[in-house]
Amino acid sequence: MTDPSRIRNFCIVAHIDHGKSTLADRLLDATQSISKREKRAQFLDNMDLERERGITIKAQTVRMSYVASDGERYILNLIDTPGHVDFSYEVSRALHACEGAILVVDAAQGIEAQTLANAYLAVDAGLEIIPIVNKIDLPSADPDRVAVEIEDVIGLDAADVLSVSAKEGDGIPELLEAIIGRIPPPKGDREAPTRALVFDAWFDSYVGAAMLVRVVDGSLTRGARICMMAHGTERDIQELHVVDPFPRKVEALRAGEVGVVIAGVKTLAEVFVGDTLCLAGKNLPERLPGFLEAKPMVFTGLYPVSSEDFEALKTALVKLKLNDSSLSYEPETSAALGFGFRCGFLGFLHSEIIQERLEREYDLDLITTAPTVRYRVVMPGGEAFEIESPASLPSAGEYDHIEEPMILATIHTPDDYLGPVLALCQDRHGTQRDMMHHGSRVQVRYELPLAEVVLDFHDRIKSVTRGYGSFDYEFIDYRRADLVKLDVLVNGESIDALSLIVHREKAHGHGTILVRKLKEFIPRQMYEVVLQAAIGARVVARTTVKALRKNVTAKCYGGDISRKRKLLEKQKAGKRRMKKVGSVEIPQEAFLAALKLDDS
Repeated sequence: MTDPSRIRNFCIVAHIDHGKSTLADRLLDATQSISKREKRAQFLDNMDLERERGITIKAQTVRMSYVASDGERYILNLIDTPGHVDFSYEVSRALHACEGAILVVDAAQGIEAQTLANAYLAVDAGLEIIPIVNKIDLPSADPDRVAVEIEDVIGLDAADVLSVSAKEGDGIPELLEAIIGRIPPPKGDREAPTRALVFDAWFDSYVGAAMLVRVVDGSLTRGARICMMAHGTERDIQELHVVDPFPRKVEALRAGEVGVVIAGVKTLAEVFVGDTLCLAGKNLPERLPGFLEAKPMVFTGLYPVSSEDFEALKTALVKLKLNDSSLSYEPETSAALGFGFRCGFLGFLHSEIIQERLEREYDLDLITTAPTVRYRVVMPGGEAFEIESPASLPSAGEYDHIEEPMILATIHTPDDYLGPVLALCQDRHGTQRDMMHHGSRVQVRYELPLAEVVLDFHDRIKSVTRGYGSFDYEFIDYRRADLVKLDVLVNGESIDALSLIVHREKAHGHGTILVRKLKEFIPRQMYEVVLQAAIGARVVARTTVKALRKNVTAKCYGGDISRKRKLLEKQKAGKRRMKKVGSVEIPQEAFLAALKLDDS
């Protein structure tokens, strides 16, 4: 049995690409948790998608054993968290299972937008923060400047900042001693009634739902009957595991420990991330505070290419929802695409990752509609309701006005690129709130419509700052705006999956670009295909996909012109008839064209 005073629970938080996963590798090496044969780069990033993109998507946990300088053996529970703004919900969940956080800052790039966001999350959770400057082996590294920056911007003492090279392994022993010296042990009471917080879960086809828990009070033992307090469901614990770094069966998990509970949960609806596990009985303890529910910011429609895959898509979404509780979905029907789901995500990268996981892990072929955000529609009587799809918007005369979601964007950029950043924000209907200089870097905060940000804003920031800029955002409120619904018509028939809600002043430009892009992807038919962008009954842009034309007069050598004219008239009548009954198949690339509208 491990003494609670010998346990340390901590996570690693940082901006994207500042070296969290590499630092986790060095901690595993230093504690000899993995053998040379098992070693690989980014050991905790076990998804193919994470390794290909070089980013962490899912927070991962590992248990390490370490003999400190005082000769005592300590158990270190590490959680490696994502850095991208779209996965900040993963970070907030991980913080609930820890007493401390290692805040990693790049020695060359300094403090970035997500560095601040994650630092504030850790402070709000009441964690002890150990700031470290990573990548001191780089030629452009300036750890002293970055340490002063950490003190000026975040308020942590520069003298407490550790210098580390996760790549070379420099400073790792000092970091391990700081973890033991600075991070407090867990406070749980092992004699109190059992309470354990479920902070992650996933589905295993052999054992059902597996729950990753932090035991706060009491203990969980194999064979005990537990109650999942959110729904009052009771189950017997079949197996308990610790992950060090591979799952290993144990007989019990006690207060302060982190492990996996398998209790024969076969239906996914029973598991709720943020739930409290306790021992079944009459006197149930008070539930632990869970997590704030993640509020989806971006909505897209996901439709199977083959209607036969609808049930498979539904099952796949249920399983992913268990593993990623920030995902939301509900069934919807489109006249153009059939049955599918309207899915809510935290950001555009989040939606991209989910779609790729559905296609890879569940072997599905999907069509994705253009991303939209949640708008608030206010009726003449003052009654308001929210819509997640342009198809849900009432006709123009039926509502009073539309309100759009606004965010506060925090952008960090070197001085040299400030001008292009300000120009980009102004172009996206932004209002500047404030600007602060930290040495050679500037922090700018802008109020921006969320719809202007979700698609390519992060990429554009990286582009105009040559990769040195960073961006983070938080939701503020809904504000009134002059918005209209832009419909796309193919041969006079509205394609609901391509509808957009845009600012009135940008409607003509959006419509023109969209129909031109669609023209590139819609294949030519035996008849003319007319593409139009319209606001209500008013067409704002139009283009035509020319018909394929067979040369019906090729066999006419000389003779009366009326013979040729008769054949051409017959061909024209046939094309008119085909246009009435023919349907235009719109490929996936055409829907993607709606996502990638140029600002030009």
